[in-house]
Amino acid sequence: MSLTFSMVPQSANASSIPNISAGDLSLPTVHSKEIPTAKRVVALGNGSAEIVAALGYRSILVGRDIASTMPELSRIPVDTDAHQVSVERVLSQNPDLILIDSNTSPASALGVLRKAKIRIVMLPNSWTLGTVAAKEIAVARALGVPKAGMLLAHLIANTHFPKSPVKIAFLYLRGTAAIYLIGGKGSGADSIIESIGFHDVGAQTLAHPFNALSAEALIKMQPDLILLMTKGLESVGGINGLVSLPGVGQTPAGKSKRVVTVDDSLLLSFGPRTITLLPKLRANVLAEMKK
Repeated sequence: MSLTFSMVPQSANASSIPNISAGDLSLPTVHSKEIPTAKRVVALGNGSAEIVAALGYRSILVGRDIASTMPELSRIPVDTDAHQVSVERVLSQNPDLILIDSNTSPASALGVLRKAKIRIVMLPNSWTLGTVAAKEIAVARALGVPKAGMLLAHLIANTHFPKSPVKIAFLYLRGTAAIYLIGGKGSGADSIIESIGFHDVGAQTLAHPFNALSAEALIKMQPDLILLMTKGLESVGGINGLVSLPGVGQTPAGKSKRVVTVDDSLLLSFGPRTITLLPKLRANVLAEMKK
């Protein structure tokens, strides 16, 4: 089913939607007192700059990727332009370690950096809550501080919440680009929702990570609450625009306008701040369920 949609202005009550911004969460930091073997680090892998800081070694960061938006890193130079590595910028910082992942590009830039004989470490990607610890440990080992990595990984491994019958649907929306998707199994949001004790109804019924939004599917799911990225809600004109999308108004979430939003750079970042996101997100969901 294709969606047709007309943009509407955001309503006056848009500000009442519980939103978690990047600045709302503090960065958990561990202190192992280890001395890192790396002294000047450029962190280009997604979220790797955040992990370096959480390990307690922000002072050795000399460059980061554009996706590392947390306030604590605002003074660290950005070494990417539109997610493309700037070789000149990186080389000017004289790093002795560069952290990358499979999405770091272009390959030609990485080739130049390898020829400069700078140590480059490939990190595992983290697209679910269960893979965060492995990435944190990998970064710690690259820095030569394995104890710090274990301390940081321990934080998220020991976070648990009681189960609740609340049903949540994660919608990925970009109204200005006519993108309307329901998160399914493997969206990443499903691991967040399930970890805080709720049920991701999209993951329970849809086999693909992201699926075209249809009124029939959403009505069948009957979510109690809808989870969105902040810009996603803005892109459809706020809460009134959201409930005008096919099927949304015929769900318990749409009828009661129960919606929670999370900053786009935070919800699926899967890094150290995720541990501080979880309790806040759960609290916002429970508060909305009182409507």
